[in-house]
Amino acid sequence: QVQLVESGGGSVQPGGSLRLSCAASVSIVRFIAMGWYRQAPGKQRELVARISNGGDTNYADSVKGRFTVSRDNAKNTMFLQMNSLKPEDTAVYYCNANGRPWVASEERDYWGQGTEVTVSP
Repeated sequence: QVQLVESGGGSVQPGGSLRLSCAASVSIVRFIAMGWYRQAPGKQRELVARISNGGDTNYADSVKGRFTVSRDNAKNTMFLQMNSLKPEDTAVYYCNANGRPWVASEERDYWGQGTEVTVSP
């Protein structure tokens, strides 16, 4: 019954900005962590940014200083603010959430359907 829905993707020029949103159908405080992954054509899915239940964040080296992950627990939504976008940021971005390992009914990973980001002149 857990659903994750991404939005906010689109096409921008290099140097532009986008803000992605991931809306969850359940309280996100129950997830031990949430994160953003991306998959470019011909490449494997890679971690972009993660945020723990306690608010600690982790970023891929390629996006440090440009991307910021945050969440609004009251709105059950996670965000990814992307600034100074580069052509190499072009990919489908996926929302991910980790269920609680000690709760048998919860899955280890939940995934959204993805939202496409294209950065080109």
